[in-house]
Amino acid sequence: MAPPRWLPHSLWCHLKKILLDSQTQLSSWNSVTLTLIMTASVCFLAMPRTQTPPSNGFRVILLVAMCSFATTDCADAAWINHGGDLTNRRYAAGEILLNPLTVRNLALRWSFFAGKDISATPAVANGVVYFPSWNGYLYAVNAFNGALIWRQNLSELTGQSGTGVVVNVTVSRSTPTVDGDLLIVGIYGPAVVIAVARSNGRLVWSTTLDPCPRVLITGSGTVHMGAYYVGVSSLEEGLPPEQCCTFRGSVVKLALRTGAMLWKTYMLPDNGGRLGGYAGAAVWGSSPAIDTNRRLVYVATGNLYTAPAEVLKCQEEQNNQTAKPIPNNTDCPPGPNLDADFGEAPMLLTIRSNGTSRDVAVAVQKSGFAWALDRDNGDIVWLNLAGPGGKEGGGLWGAATDGRRVYTNIANSDRKSFMLTPSNQTTTAGAWVALDANTGEIIWSTANPSNDTAQAPVMVANNVLFTGSVASNGPIYAIDTNTGNILWTYNTGATVYGGISASYGCIYLGNGYTVGLAKFHPTWTPGTSLYAFCIQVPKASEDKVLSKLGTPIPHPDL
Repeated sequence: MAPPRWLPHSLWCHLKKILLDSQTQLSSWNSVTLTLIMTASVCFLAMPRTQTPPSNGFRVILLVAMCSFATTDCADAAWINHGGDLTNRRYAAGEILLNPLTVRNLALRWSFFAGKDISATPAVANGVVYFPSWNGYLYAVNAFNGALIWRQNLSELTGQSGTGVVVNVTVSRSTPTVDGDLLIVGIYGPAVVIAVARSNGRLVWSTTLDPCPRVLITGSGTVHMGAYYVGVSSLEEGLPPEQCCTFRGSVVKLALRTGAMLWKTYMLPDNGGRLGGYAGAAVWGSSPAIDTNRRLVYVATGNLYTAPAEVLKCQEEQNNQTAKPIPNNTDCPPGPNLDADFGEAPMLLTIRSNGTSRDVAVAVQKSGFAWALDRDNGDIVWLNLAGPGGKEGGGLWGAATDGRRVYTNIANSDRKSFMLTPSNQTTTAGAWVALDANTGEIIWSTANPSNDTAQAPVMVANNVLFTGSVASNGPIYAIDTNTGNILWTYNTGATVYGGISASYGCIYLGNGYTVGLAKFHPTWTPGTSLYAFCIQVPKASEDKVLSKLGTPIPHPDL
């Protein structure tokens, strides 16, 4: 039986499984009855809190729809990379249990001790959570009880030693990418991509994208049609002038089953490997977005490290002109400027602009500007300053969208005073901002209640925005996407710099950040664990999922 056209596929999938799991024979239910039940379930999920609740008998059906946990074979219930899907939207499309009514009941389900910081957004698929830690290990744990399934040492898997550029062990800081029986992971220097078996973590292939120790993979990859796409980044900019720079950012396509490099596209002209040419434009945030109809990959880049002398001279001459051919923008003055990278890849969505439908790519810059560009030609559809920029943002690591609004963090790393919408209050803390996806107009902005900056990416599920704070006690927040009001909070005990994923009625995240830029932030605190916060579900339904995973491996002493 096909679902009604108005019913989201993910909700149909879950509700149909609820009926099956309760031993109800679908043949004894006609389509009208099923549709009425599902219609009522949707209406209940959207019901204002002031509305009279349904009768007790009807409530039973609705509670089953809300609280029972189906064995999700639906692919859209998984979180497969940093952006969550091909479009990099950080939107939990297959999640139906988390919403503004139920999120208040989130409770800590389990924590997994890794012993070191965890800053990557966890991947989730088929009842397993995958994530790396800054201790140099890659983990797979049971999504429902936190039991270890396997762990692998990345130094042993890759044969690489720690570069010492950031840490002295081989690590990944990226969300693993899930596809079929493989897990694909980027290494944070040198730039190596590995694929391991999801079942046991054993190495399937390893491909070096660049042997230089300062070239690394910061972002997550995206899989499409038997290929893996990932950006290449660098820390070469930190070298002294006599050594900087020759690195050019790139996007690489690898064969999914073998790791063979199919192509590598640089973001800058060739510099011949010599100093003094174009260098920089690292591709380091989020995960590439793929438009399957246009057969295009969308990424955004970081700043230039260097440019040819003749180009710099031309720029200087223009800056010195009395009447400049192109007026300076007040947010982009002449001379040395902010390190205004795009620290995230674009999100793909379709909006209404001037009465017509337009496919756009949207990204938020470390400058604080949110951009919506036409996917065909790059024309600016809208542009708005979401909040103040800074050396660390502005927006970075990942905005989110549900198609109606664009949500972003504003780290406000330079602690500038700015006005919130619509309250007209001012703050020097970080904030989270919602913009109208069609126009870019700011709908609301909410200051970080911990009065700290807000570097962590955001994630959206069913009118709830999830994010964290770098404050020393590690608060995480659930925010109403309609109003910007905070619905729920929890202190994890250590700085939250990474992202949150959602699946199976749970949210997953790690804490702690004491590497890289953390050296400039003495209040940021070390973490040790991955956490799962869940809506309560019946144990019988959960056991059906656990039975598919086999016997969990006992938790080791780490």
